[in-house]
Amino acid sequence: MFRTTVLSKPSLDPRSAAMKRLFVGHAREETLDAAGRVLVAPELRDWAGLEKQVWLVGLGSHFELWSDARWKEQQAQMDALGDQPLPPGFEDLVL
Repeated sequence: MFRTTVLSKPSLDPRSAAMKRLFVGHAREETLDAAGRVLVAPELRDWAGLEKQVWLVGLGSHFELWSDARWKEQQAQMDALGDQPLPPGFEDLVL
């Protein structure tokens, strides 16, 4: 569904074309190895800065894979938001 949505966007704007290359051009279908692992291609590991320690973050229908350093940066940014209002669509969220 995501792929279809991205590909349906116009390509004449250079930014749109770049977004298509980013989201669809780097997509790869992978299979599990004999040990049940998914191997991340070396060029994608390099691009994402993935080394020994990584974070697998579940988000319901998908997951994100973060380098340790970038995940810690992300968490620091969230902590820095402090008491700022919630973003649109989250106003009625009760924790």
